[in-house]
Amino acid sequence: MHRLAPAVFSCMALLSCGGKQDTAKAGPKPEPADPAAEAAEAAEAAGPTEQPPTKVDTSAWDAFANQALDDYFQAHPAFAVVAGRHEHDGRLPDWSAEGIAKEIARLNDQRAKALAFTDEQLDERARFERDLLVARIDRDLFWIDTAKWPFRNPFFYFDWLLDGLDPAVYVTREYAPLDQRMRAYIAYAKAVPVAARQIRENLSGDLPATYIHFGVAGFGGLASYYENDVPAVFAPAMDAQQKLEFDAANAGAIAAMRELAAFLEAKQPSSDFALGEELFVEMIRMTEGVELSLDELEAAGKADLERNQAMLAVACEQLLPGEGIDPCIAKIAADKPEGGAVAGAGAQLVELRAFLDDKELVTIPGTELARVEEAPPYMRQNSAYIDIPGPYEEGLPSTYYISPPDPAWSAKEQAAYIPGQADLLFTSVHEVWPGHFLQYLHANRSKSELARVFVGYAYSEGWAHYSEEMMCEAGLCDNSPEQQIGQLLNALLRNARFLSAIGLHARGMSVEESKRLFLEQAHQDAGNARQQAARGTYDPAYLNYTMGKLMIRKLRDDWTADRGGFSAWKDFHDAFLAYGGPPVPMVREAMLGADAGPVL
Repeated sequence: MHRLAPAVFSCMALLSCGGKQDTAKAGPKPEPADPAAEAAEAAEAAGPTEQPPTKVDTSAWDAFANQALDDYFQAHPAFAVVAGRHEHDGRLPDWSAEGIAKEIARLNDQRAKALAFTDEQLDERARFERDLLVARIDRDLFWIDTAKWPFRNPFFYFDWLLDGLDPAVYVTREYAPLDQRMRAYIAYAKAVPVAARQIRENLSGDLPATYIHFGVAGFGGLASYYENDVPAVFAPAMDAQQKLEFDAANAGAIAAMRELAAFLEAKQPSSDFALGEELFVEMIRMTEGVELSLDELEAAGKADLERNQAMLAVACEQLLPGEGIDPCIAKIAADKPEGGAVAGAGAQLVELRAFLDDKELVTIPGTELARVEEAPPYMRQNSAYIDIPGPYEEGLPSTYYISPPDPAWSAKEQAAYIPGQADLLFTSVHEVWPGHFLQYLHANRSKSELARVFVGYAYSEGWAHYSEEMMCEAGLCDNSPEQQIGQLLNALLRNARFLSAIGLHARGMSVEESKRLFLEQAHQDAGNARQQAARGTYDPAYLNYTMGKLMIRKLRDDWTADRGGFSAWKDFHDAFLAYGGPPVPMVREAMLGADAGPVL
């Protein structure tokens, strides 16, 4: 009930008393009523009322935020292009030591200017945007300045959250006519040799073997992609003169990437990949806003691993009583999707969308759908991923890519590579419904431009991974131990990443010990265990899949505790996704208040 209701009731009572009277018994005619006095008496009788909040003029902040975004895109043009700001097409950032130092100074200056806006100068929306911008700057400063990633790690130049060398936006995203994208690619190719020289100078020191292997595969893979895949895409748009320009620019890019790969391959590997405990804890604080000790973080990861292992044992006993875990996993892997992974995933997306509608788990804004296609050859180190147009694009499809087996492999190896139906189902959940695709449908509709642009690692991967377990909890795995096992194997993979990141970077774990963790605790095959252990050395933040999931689960449970539990899940999901993609602790405070309690 509105706080003004008692005053309304008092006025109605006065009007009733002032109706037609029995004049025979009436006394002297009363003085005419004073409306102002009556209103004052009514207000006094009603007690104090809430005053509307004073509107804060946020125009100064809004102008600053807009300029901050423009400055960010200018400094990070590859990131800008992926977001859909195509005035930056063809540009790569200044990765020279001087350019990086200039960017560090710019970020520190922008951070100070953002914090100069006090809480009193901003409304709730603007305060959140200020904190989001500062969080993004802290994230970038950690990797660029604190961890010195541009000078230590080839992975920095493939960062999906910042700038990267990947030209797929020009090749596969149909944001403009082919000839326009071709011209953008030519400009990009002309910029590659300068970028390659800067990268080579930055990575002149010793590098761990896993970093070298990643760099050789990544830069060498780009050279092969430029040479073998890109020309066929743009050929229909070229006349003779344009072909000469394209061939010259592309040849320069190919040579630059091959030289960079050869430079790394010639290095003598070191073994120094660990961040160390202090820097690792600083990483989770500066990049995700998580204030936890290493012991607290590790305990949460171990508890989730043990929980998932216990559930796997139960599900396998239901599927194959008395036979144990390994035969159970083999049975799941052998059940392949009809027609192959691409066709199987397409069918799954229809089923998953229908499940979401039936259970009313979350609002699905718009009518967009994700198409399913084979991954291009240079991206087949990822078994599956989704390409979602940036927040500034309009009317473009999202594409869920699935990698086929290498045709050079034996028939047995190719068959083994194709995921089982249950495994593929939860990959489809993760990438599309209700994972990344749905998350970005919400994020790209945010009223805040900053929220649309800056989406974080733990929020994005945490939501996608949270979605897998949430769908089972909502009934997707009911009466299907196969599907429960598929979900749990995906969860155990992320548990092993979580504990490997901590182990490798803060507990003295070796790469071989990490590999055994994936094999023995997460039931991964030898090839995947080897690749995942190596990834942990150059991507310590891959713990964010599980860390994000655990933070979202706890926030959901805390927020819905007095709102009806499961019946409030839809409201929770809609509210959570409306924030776009900031650090999860920021969302927790926004949804629960300043006394929100621990994130895990």
